[in-house]
This record gives sequence, C-alpha cells and structure tokens, in this order.
Amino acid sequence: MVAKPLKQIKAGAKAGEKSAEGVPARQSAIAEIIARRIEEDIVLGRRHPRERLIEQDLCDLFQTHRGDVRLALFELERKGLIERIPNRGAMVRGLTPEEVRAIYAVREELEVMAVRIIPFPVASHDIGRLEELQRQHGAAVATGDLLAVFYGNLRFHQALFGLCGNSCLIETIDLLAEKVHGIRFYANAFPQSLDRARRDHLEMIKALRGGRRDELIALTRRHLKPSPEAYIKAYELRFGKSERTSR
Repeated sequence: MVAKPLKQIKAGAKAGEKSAEGVPARQSAIAEIIARRIEEDIVLGRRHPRERLIEQDLCDLFQTHRGDVRLALFELERKGLIERIPNRGAMVRGLTPEEVRAIYAVREELEVMAVRIIPFPVASHDIGRLEELQRQHGAAVATGDLLAVFYGNLRFHQALFGLCGNSCLIETIDLLAEKVHGIRFYANAFPQSLDRARRDHLEMIKALRGGRRDELIALTRRHLKPSPEAYIKAYELRFGKSERTSR
C-alpha cells in the first residue's frame, strides 16, 4: 500500500473530525504515516539500534508539527520498536541477545501452537491464498525489494497463522512479531537467507496441502532461526559477549 503524501492527508481531513481515540483525524493519520515510515527504516536497517530519534529532526523531515511526531513515537514505543530514555528522548530499541532469545522462545511455542490446531484438511481457497501471497513474496525476493519482502513475509504468516481460528493466539503472535521487526534486517541482508525463507514458505504450503502436520511444525521452528542468529552474531561482534550471553 502506497501512503499518501502528508500534504494530502492534511488537506483531506475534515476540520474538527476526530479518531476513535479522540485525537484529531488529521493528526492521527499523519502520525500513522510517520510511524510506519520510521518502522520501515528500522526494518530496512536505515535506522540502527540505539540511534536517537530527535523530535525536531523528524518534524523537519516530515514537514509537520511535534504533536504529530510525538503521537508516532508513542505508537512505536507501544510496539516495542523504540524506547524513551529520561533526559535523552527516544531511540531505536536495541534488544540484548537475552531479550531476543526470550522473545523467540515464546514466539516459537505460540506459532507451533497455531499450526498444531489448524483444522485439516485445509480448504483449497485457503491454500490458493497462501500460494498467491508466496508468489508476491518470491517476486520481491527475486528483485531484491527488501520492503516488499518484509510485507510479503508478514502477510504470508498472518494468513498462515490465521487458519488456526484462535483470535487471541493470532493477536499475541502479531504483537511478539512486531517487537522484533527491528532485527529482521540482519538476516535479510543475506540473499541466501531470503531464498531459504522463500523455500520454507513453499514447503509449508506443501505440508498444508498434504496434511503433514509434523512437517509443518518442524518447518515453523526452523523458519524462526535465521533472524535471531544473525542479530545476535552482529550484536556480539559490536559489543562483545556478556557473561550471560556466552553461557
């Protein structure tokens, strides 16, 4: 989805119109775009862990007011992508290896739970939907469009886990995935990792079509490994291994 320019958002919102949270619609829409663009910069490695996000710089970049920027930063903080440090302001959150391992340990169990309860056989239209999403993801991998790769991968897994039908589980999986958007770049920077993800998706579809649940579970576990491994390796090269990390 292509975002509207900020000037169009400002011009299109009706005066006095408010969002569900009571925030003026114009301000809410602009903040959403700013938050999404900063998130994309984090995902693509344009903004690095512990990098400061200075409000005035963001105001200048997006040609808007501090209120819009602050709403965007609050949303990114809610997702766990940035953090606010007293007397220093906001910065891209730099997850420690221990935090990454903890998040991925929970992600693995929840995602395995989701594929374990998917009703079999899976309907042909659901398989077809996954195949179409994977074609889009595969095309992005082939052209090296990393932003399209990110969104394609996101949509594929949302559709896959959505088959389980448990809305609470699906929501929790999405929330945990958001927390580690900032580490995806470390694996996606390597073409072999992107191709492995593409092949994993194809194998997942085959396992679904054939009703091979144990294979699908194994693929789900394997698919999660490259991102945390690449991030932790890069983190330790930069900051060294802590006593807890090296155990």
